[in-house]
Amino acid sequence: MDYNQLSDAAILNKLGRFVKHHRMDQNKSQEQLSVAAGISRSTLSLLERGEKVNLITLIQVLRVLDKLQWLESFEVKRTISPMDYVKLQKKHEKQRIRNSDMAAENPPLEW
Repeated sequence: MDYNQLSDAAILNKLGRFVKHHRMDQNKSQEQLSVAAGISRSTLSLLERGEKVNLITLIQVLRVLDKLQWLESFEVKRTISPMDYVKLQKKHEKQRIRNSDMAAENPPLEW
């Protein structure tokens, strides 16, 4: 699914359906989930209907539902450009050459 093509309202509806589905799947009432999340039942109802709520509300609800793993997609992973990778490889090769040359010049001490 191309989420870029969805309106903000459609995305909110998807989030609301997700929350409602997992709440019901865990056999929790709106009252039980809202109390555990520290929000009002009416706020949870708004979220499930796809209405605007605070981001912290969504996080609190997902925490109670044990569904925070979706945050992994927001993790910023360190990447390296191909050019930087080549430079690191060359630097590593130079270090190995130097180390092997030094070993030939300075044999290990014997007891």
